[in-house]
Amino acid sequence: MKKYLIQFKPFLIFISIFFLTYIVLTILYKFYLNSYQLQDLDAITMISGQNSEQLLKFLNYDVIIQKSSQNPWQEIILKGRFIARITEGCNAVSVMILFVSFVSAFSGNLKKTSLFIILGLISIYILNIIRITLLIVLMYHFPRYTHFLHDIFFPLMIYGYVFILWVFWINRFSKYAK
Repeated sequence: MKKYLIQFKPFLIFISIFFLTYIVLTILYKFYLNSYQLQDLDAITMISGQNSEQLLKFLNYDVIIQKSSQNPWQEIILKGRFIARITEGCNAVSVMILFVSFVSAFSGNLKKTSLFIILGLISIYILNIIRITLLIVLMYHFPRYTHFLHDIFFPLMIYGYVFILWVFWINRFSKYAK
């Protein structure tokens, strides 16, 4: 048994750090969400909607993204037509938690790891705002492809980006890069 523990020590350390980080961050995020009333929408999701609206207005789209008066989501109205809702799941926090957990499990030195996590989180947030914006525009022009765009293409885009960040991290900066 000891032989296997020694043989699989790097894997066991990786799995332990990954799951511990993931569980702790998920619990903290749940506490954060529970601090809001059922009909309220959390601040991160509200800011994501506001940033998406700002980007659409910058691109000269007639858009309104507003908090629903009775429900925990934001309503998206593009050119006077209701397009979709922005809910808590649209803020990419779960993707960010997964990213941080993985990078932490393959950590390098503290300074590089912290810097990579911060820059990675910022880039994931920006990509998510672009994703929401593109999704709104494409759902307006191609409503019959809503399922494909929302459930397949855009999740593939954001998870693909995170995967590329992970590969970059492992090959360039993690303690396993050599």
